[in-house]
Amino acid sequence: MTAAQLPPVAPEVTATLVEDLSPRLRKRLDAAVTKLAARPTHRDGDTVTVEVDDDTELRLHAPGGVVATVDAITCGCLLAPACLHRVAAACAAPAADPPSEPVPDAAPEPGSAADPTLEPTPATPRESVPGPSAQPATTPPDSTLLTATAPATAPTPATSAPAPPPEEASPAQREAAAGLWSAGAAVLEAGVDGAGAVAQAALLRAAHTARLRQLPRAASAALSVVTLLRAARAGDPSYRTADLVTALAELLGTAHRVGTATGAELAAVRGRARRPYSPDGSLRLYGLFTEPVVTESGHGGARTWVATPDGRLCTVGDVAPGGVGRALGVADRTVRLGDTALTHRELGRAGLAVAGATVSPDGRLGAGKGVKAVTARGAAWTEPPLAALWETPPAEQAARALRSVSRYAEPDGGGSDLLFLDVELLGAVRESGGACLLARCDGGPLVRLTVADDDPGLAHRDNLMLLATAPGTRLRIIGRLVPAQHPRLTLLACSHPTGEGTVDLGFDRLRRADLPDPGAPVHAAPPQPGGSGAESPLHLLERRVEQTVPAGRAALGLLGDVTAEARRLRHGGLPTAAGLLTALCASAAQRERDLFGRLLPADTDGFATHWLAAARYSAAVAESLCAAAWAPSPGILTESPTDAATTSRLTGTGSRR
Repeated sequence: MTAAQLPPVAPEVTATLVEDLSPRLRKRLDAAVTKLAARPTHRDGDTVTVEVDDDTELRLHAPGGVVATVDAITCGCLLAPACLHRVAAACAAPAADPPSEPVPDAAPEPGSAADPTLEPTPATPRESVPGPSAQPATTPPDSTLLTATAPATAPTPATSAPAPPPEEASPAQREAAAGLWSAGAAVLEAGVDGAGAVAQAALLRAAHTARLRQLPRAASAALSVVTLLRAARAGDPSYRTADLVTALAELLGTAHRVGTATGAELAAVRGRARRPYSPDGSLRLYGLFTEPVVTESGHGGARTWVATPDGRLCTVGDVAPGGVGRALGVADRTVRLGDTALTHRELGRAGLAVAGATVSPDGRLGAGKGVKAVTARGAAWTEPPLAALWETPPAEQAARALRSVSRYAEPDGGGSDLLFLDVELLGAVRESGGACLLARCDGGPLVRLTVADDDPGLAHRDNLMLLATAPGTRLRIIGRLVPAQHPRLTLLACSHPTGEGTVDLGFDRLRRADLPDPGAPVHAAPPQPGGSGAESPLHLLERRVEQTVPAGRAALGLLGDVTAEARRLRHGGLPTAAGLLTALCASAAQRERDLFGRLLPADTDGFATHWLAAARYSAAVAESLCAAAWAPSPGILTESPTDAATTSRLTGTGSRR
């Protein structure tokens, strides 16, 4: 049995089942989850049955696809319903996440009471709840009211009302954020090895409470942490420690900011439970390309990119369970938008005229009943308005894309991670992770082009290997930025080597006859332009940040002296990184004792604060190195005298001790 074979379970269901266990049974829960995962399952409609043993069956009832109540998990053993089997099944199943998109056909009118984009009215402020995230925001003093004296014969002008103070989080929201912080800090303290089902249940309970109190962004971050913890403990080959580092830092950072943010920042920290689609009137769209979408959760489909006359990028997608097979089939299905008869691949080279369009902040086009669309003439990449996409300097495009792919980008920030470049192919380059295609960018640096998806059912890898045999070929390409200390893209589409038409590199397969010059040699990797990214010692701090996640606080507490690493960071122009590394390791090793020599409880909040500062700082510097690599003449990156203040502002931890 795998987690994918079980229906998703609502977070509050798992949390309730774990909380009802006795302390003795909680110690056996992780072993029970592992044992249950080896048992066979079968599905019958909305019910999944697990064969616990030859005489006992466990059933999960999931009407609508989600186990929504405690009673929906039943067991046939003698100890039921107080048995360990029910709890183990809930902990082994995926955590259910409410849908992020509204149903387009039932979208409410903007501004109506049912509009999901409206933020709820916060509760009346009370005394703030103690906790690491419950620091009250500073309220500016009331403005002095000034009134002008008018002549006796003139009417007295009305006194202007004072500007209302910026909105703050309610006490209930601060309490929920404090619970999220505590649960996240406990996971960081224990590491993956120690964050078993009980710690995960605490996170699920905190996530459920946060969602009820209108904090969907922090709740989603907590669910992401739980999902990644389970993947790590199950040995999932797709798991990456860096993903869990990002999720934990997002959880802790968002939980902290709830207590300090006001106004527009508070709205961003709260997030949205649903992706809002706002009316955008009539749109004239020009197709760019179509890419396959295959997710690790088994979903597959296609996404077609289109552009408006002013250069704004939008997408039309069709993704559902099905994997690579569905992705290949959807590409030739009719686009779900209005009355158009175009398939996704046809739309990538044609155009649309849309009336009553609705668009989400990230550029997704809605397909509600009120949307009308008809086929229109497209444009070549060398014709206006699409040609303008390639006229922006590569460094500016990279800076824009970097804001979109930032690890801690604000939700609904919009923007695109695509780059539009004119390049000359140089040939294949060997790297530690495999080979990639090296290209010289017009008006920019050397760029490494990599495969967007390694699945053999897609054409990405075969096309890239074939293009690597034709050095000197000039192409107009579209790629997705890969944040790295050297210019790097995943190649998605390109102009045809013959100069006629375009190639969707995930679907269309090039032939050797399409290439002008086969037989290119394999080159050694060239020196890094500018050298600043390759020589940066930032990895010394990043390594310690990532090292904490698998083994917890103890992994850093045993390191001992890190003076040599801190010295290398200072010599590399990163004094703040050196200070953060020293403080992080010192916090990990710090354990106080009472008068009788017994160890006191560890300061989990203090350690989480230092770790969060280091994680957010290293991410910001890595993104700066990426931007510098794309600059025409990158220089050596150094920190300014105000770097410590900048780090405090970025992480939101400057006032925490």
